[in-house]
Amino acid sequence: MTAATHSTLFPQVPDSADAVLEGLDPEQREVATALRGPVCVLAGAGTGKTRAITHRIAYGVRAGILHPSSVLAVTFTNRAAGEMRGRLRQLGASGVQARTFHSAALRQLQYFWPKAIGGSLPRLVDRKIQLVADAAAACRLRLDRGELRDATAEIEWAKVTQTVPADYAPAAAKAGRESPRDPAEIAQLYAAYEDLKRTRSVIDFEDVLLLTVAVLQDRHDVAEQVRAQYQHFVVDEYQDVSPLQQRLLELWLGDRDDLCVVGDASQTIYSFTGATPDHLLDFRVRHPGATVVKLVRDYRSTPQVVHLANGLLAQARGRAADHRLELVSQRPAGPEPVYTEYADEPAEAEGAARRIRELLDSGVPAAEIAVLFRTNSQSETYEQALADAGVPYQLRGAERFFDRPEVRKAGSALRAAARFGGNDSLLDDAVDLPSQVRAVLSGEGWTTEPPAGSGAVRERWESLAALVGLAQDFAAARAGATLSDLVVELDERAGAQHAPTVQGVTLASLHSAKGLEWDVVFLVGVVEGMMPITYAKTDEQIEEERRLLYVGVTRARQRLHLSWALARSPGGRPNRRPSRFLKGLRPGSGAAGGRVAAGGAGGVEHGSRGGGGGGVAAPAPRRARRTPARCRVCGRTLTDAGEMKLMRCEGCPSDMDEGVYERLREWRAVQAERSGQPAFCVFTDKTLMAIAESVPEDERELARIPGVGMRKLNRYGSDVLAICAGQEGVGLDEGD
Repeated sequence: MTAATHSTLFPQVPDSADAVLEGLDPEQREVATALRGPVCVLAGAGTGKTRAITHRIAYGVRAGILHPSSVLAVTFTNRAAGEMRGRLRQLGASGVQARTFHSAALRQLQYFWPKAIGGSLPRLVDRKIQLVADAAAACRLRLDRGELRDATAEIEWAKVTQTVPADYAPAAAKAGRESPRDPAEIAQLYAAYEDLKRTRSVIDFEDVLLLTVAVLQDRHDVAEQVRAQYQHFVVDEYQDVSPLQQRLLELWLGDRDDLCVVGDASQTIYSFTGATPDHLLDFRVRHPGATVVKLVRDYRSTPQVVHLANGLLAQARGRAADHRLELVSQRPAGPEPVYTEYADEPAEAEGAARRIRELLDSGVPAAEIAVLFRTNSQSETYEQALADAGVPYQLRGAERFFDRPEVRKAGSALRAAARFGGNDSLLDDAVDLPSQVRAVLSGEGWTTEPPAGSGAVRERWESLAALVGLAQDFAAARAGATLSDLVVELDERAGAQHAPTVQGVTLASLHSAKGLEWDVVFLVGVVEGMMPITYAKTDEQIEEERRLLYVGVTRARQRLHLSWALARSPGGRPNRRPSRFLKGLRPGSGAAGGRVAAGGAGGVEHGSRGGGGGGVAAPAPRRARRTPARCRVCGRTLTDAGEMKLMRCEGCPSDMDEGVYERLREWRAVQAERSGQPAFCVFTDKTLMAIAESVPEDERELARIPGVGMRKLNRYGSDVLAICAGQEGVGLDEGD
């Protein structure tokens, strides 16, 4: 379940550009108002990155700074792109293109192919594994099912890293990849696969990017046409960008720098596909003038879950670990994570199912519970255990909601009822929208009570029940809504793949759980050989396994259960041990070799526009752990952002210089009018109050005040210090 569906389903569209910014924290607001030049957002898990970037786009559109059709927002999954489109629509910024890299490239390729190449675009194959099998037969290579799958993955990796068949063997060796067969054989298979595609006039998923790059490189007129269309780019999950995607992004940009990237190196878990966090970590090297905003306020998870997540990364090594973000929970305290050891895997699955049954009986919705595992092969044991316990479940990564046959059929029935409902006796007793929907869907198999057991019948009922629930939420949010209005909403959601919540416990691999969240998460199979996985040999591979567990931990909002089994099967040798990643974190496991990594604190860093181009940026100084902010009057620990700026509780007495405060407000109004920005973009009220309370005498004292970063210190510092010194008329004359 995503954060979007967890919040109000149908919020009111903000009535102004400034209203778009309401409810954002200071760092999110910095993201939303930084609309020019390169911007890099380092966003920890649960810190509201999608909220920040969608509000950034919406604010720019609503303020008239960005034209909707000139913005291209790209991400990595259709679900994420659909969610982004849905949020932008709710913020009054319809018309912005939010797509995956492949979807955006395919659209451009289809449009420009006749002009750039001639004829029609070759057919796109959905699944390449059969082509790989045919290529293997042509090479007289006998591959079993597993080898065939792994060989296909190797070809995909080679293509996204822009490696040609002749270079595959040395490139794979350099990357430390373990080929499923001799590298020379994989190179031969790769070459045969490419020949076979040409013979059959088909292209694959990776070709979409490769061909788009080729067209943009070779045809400057086409490149200029694309750049004229899109002037502003936003890239989500930037740590997952492959070299090929980065090259495409550079061609879209040309010599411009209106680019905002968002990512977290600690969530890099797809390196096997060619993804690398280097583009994110080197962003300031390529763009010395970039604004960097760090989001570390975790709104998703309790302090107990966040403590475990931070502890996992504190033991990490490598470049990504050096740039980790130390999360700060913004939620009330919750229960400690639960660690459970079982005799064998079936006992572990039964134990999880038993606890889930207890949670359901206590009132926790099934859709708010997930069971996450390292490999899909672990799923079957948990499916059986949940079914035996009478627990409804859904498999993550299965058929998309709006593609399900029962959902398509239900949509057709609702559409027909909206058009001809006046003549349908089924609706005679339906007095409002929810009752109309229930009446229509009762003819499709929906009942007030779910069917007993699990399986296909239960899954169909869950889909229809999700539509009934959506209709109830829609009617509550929009008084007087009709069946026709709901049909329009469903069509828009289908286009955006913004599915309603299905009531069933989610079973998912850790990789497919990325980007999702639940109230309760069961992390199962947290044992050596599975976490880290057996074939993770190098330091880099081990660290990626640690990051994968970190992603799993940070999916939990309130409760987290971690478990492992000493033996695989009942009666087996109990020689397995819990994951090394839990050492020093679970009770009784000894001390951890933790460390404090750089880059943990949130905030904003502004680059110098006149900065040099080349060279690696100097490493950030290592930060000591921050002590809690305390009120300078009563000594209470401060958690509210506004109070932390003032360094006192709202209710504690203020020693503010009222005259300085009023002169600062007058000066700020003039600066805001000159720059065409809202007044808070100069300084917020809380920052002005903090300045008027401390009345700094020099730049060092002014820089210590929260809300006064280096950019604002350089731009406004002399004016502010002059006002504090009692000088009259500072900054109020015409001109700069």
